[in-house]
Amino acid sequence: MKMEVCRATSISWANSISPPHHFPQTSTVWKFQRMTTFCVRSSQKGDEMIVSVTGATGFIGKRLVQRLHADNHRVRVLTRSKSKALSIFPVRDFPGLIIAEEAEWRNCIQGSTAVVNLAGLPISTRWSPDIKKEIKESRIKATSKVVDLINGSQNERRPKVLISATAVGYYGTSETRVFDEQSPSGNDYLAEVCREWEASALRVDKDVRLALIRIGVVLGKEGGALAKMIPLFMMFAGGPLGTGKQWFSWIHVDDLVNLIYEALSNPSYKGVINGTAPNPVRLSEMCDQLGSALGRPSWLPVPDIALKAVLGEGACVVLEGQKVLPKRAKELSFSFKYPYIKDALRSIMS
Repeated sequence: MKMEVCRATSISWANSISPPHHFPQTSTVWKFQRMTTFCVRSSQKGDEMIVSVTGATGFIGKRLVQRLHADNHRVRVLTRSKSKALSIFPVRDFPGLIIAEEAEWRNCIQGSTAVVNLAGLPISTRWSPDIKKEIKESRIKATSKVVDLINGSQNERRPKVLISATAVGYYGTSETRVFDEQSPSGNDYLAEVCREWEASALRVDKDVRLALIRIGVVLGKEGGALAKMIPLFMMFAGGPLGTGKQWFSWIHVDDLVNLIYEALSNPSYKGVINGTAPNPVRLSEMCDQLGSALGRPSWLPVPDIALKAVLGEGACVVLEGQKVLPKRAKELSFSFKYPYIKDALRSIMS
């Protein structure tokens, strides 16, 4: 039987008696010990994947790790903060999960079936010159590191798949044009970030199947732009943001996780794939549907200045949009659970 062995650091607990995590008790003492974990990939387990994930503690990454772990795949969380990762993925809920800081990334990537690269500072935050620099550098540096580690792996231990995130900001903004995977790049700051981000991923060894997921506005209650928009929406009686005429290319977080999950195992998923729902909407319609889901009226517009006060220059993510269609995902017969904004928002707000 052919086996591949990798060495990485894992955290386990020595005290198996604990209260439920949602009823904390100050008298409980947790005792952690460091141990060396040997992960074995066997050719007899053809359906099992070993997946290393960067950005695993983020909005999308958390959901992906939960899905992979629930389906009994082996997950290696590549992080810059082990303590943060442990708080999100406690050992009692995620037994066998490996959490590795940067010095251990090499050992985790070697012998993995695939790598999912989601690392990068969130863009749904207030931009400043320093933040803009970090938005770009955090993506390029993490992607370059992952690619270098993949390329530096011995052939028999090199991951066969790299799923690397990018964004629909690649296309620039427009109220009239329609974009798909074949459309050219735009000329603004986010388009520049996406071009350099993708270029870093494209350096991966030609024998590694690469899928670049250009992600739209991800909808979910736990994070992303929607979490920032809802308080403003409630404050201003649920009206449209800005003019309301801008396009809003969105995707429910569950559909995005399913798309990434499918890309891990399906060899047809390669090259650029737009991670957006098949029915983008004008922002005014999104706000109408959000008002309906929240049971609130939708009449008083949220002024540009209010959104800019929260997001600064980053408000352009919402105030300027693009109509992006998931042409490749449809060609691949990917099934969207939430193809319409109405159903997506009701699911999130229920």
